Amino acid sequence: MSILQRIGAIGGTVVVAAVLVWGAPSASSDARTLGLVGFAVPKAGNHAAQDAFARTDAGSGSSWRESYGPSGEQSRAVAGGLPADYVHFSITPDVTRLVDAGMVHEDWDAGPSHGIVTESVVVLVVREGNPKGIAGWDDLARDDVGIVTPNPGSSGAARWNVLAAWLHVAGAGGSREEAEDFLSTVLDNVEALPGSGRDATTAFQGGTGDVLISYENEAILARENGEDVDYVVPEDTLLIENPGAVTTDASPLAQDFLDFVLTPEGQALYASTGFRPLRSVEGVAVGEVEGATDPSDPFPEPYRLATIDGDLGGWDAVDATFFDEDGIVTRLLSEAAGP
Repeated sequence: MSILQRIGAIGGTVVVAAVLVWGAPSASSDARTLGLVGFAVPKAGNHAAQDAFARTDAGSGSSWRESYGPSGEQSRAVAGGLPADYVHFSITPDVTRLVDAGMVHEDWDAGPSHGIVTESVVVLVVREGNPKGIAGWDDLARDDVGIVTPNPGSSGAARWNVLAAWLHVAGAGGSREEAEDFLSTVLDNVEALPGSGRDATTAFQGGTGDVLISYENEAILARENGEDVDYVVPEDTLLIENPGAVTTDASPLAQDFLDFVLTPEGQALYASTGFRPLRSVEGVAVGEVEGATDPSDPFPEPYRLATIDGDLGGWDAVDATFFDEDGIVTRLLSEAAGP
């Protein structure tokens, strides 16, 4: 079965399921009920923040209707009419799509966090005990390694993953041709391209592949839930920055929630589920994080940590170079899929 056939088999129905669990629109007679539309990965962190927010004066009595799925599909669903007061996506372009549609204010990213509400890094999840001896990105190009990573066409998580692999070469001074050759070899080793980051984790847990390219918080959460996996934080990796925003017709309560998320208390709750605290929020108390490789030091600093803005020129440049119809990743995936 080709990569493109696997995309359809694994990821094709995710968005339908996400919409079906939504239920009634957020414009409810209950003014304390908010609608959240987001990508699947931060669900546990969102729930922790929602529960704590409901215990504050501002959030007292608040409740949520939710829809989770692949980031790009969720963003397009909101643009197409899926009700939302608050959106939490994997990548910034999924919010700017709603800005262009008039559904999110243009100054949504004007604050100290620049619209980012959660951060993580790209890691390599391996079987318990790391039987293939995976130490870093170079091992993903070996002939004996099978890889799981989500589909860049639907998943923001997938875009972080392939860009981190690209930067392993390009960020170390390699040429564009060398980086493309390396990424092509890695993609040739991909055994499954599920529709979302959460679906990719599920596929790996089900026995597919030797390595899952993933968010650090996904690896931590899987271990916390008793999964028999380990993970490697590569010496060089990419900072994952997930945006959140309120919609233009949202209840004021949604802004109160966003403000809470950006407090030290809010960020500590996300840290407890594996996300790294925002660098823009000072005074976050990170205790032991169950599921981390070292719970007492859960977020080790990589030797080289790249960013989208600092190393790749921002998302507009990234999309044009890598993910447009003639982009590098689009072409390499097509070549990997074969006729």
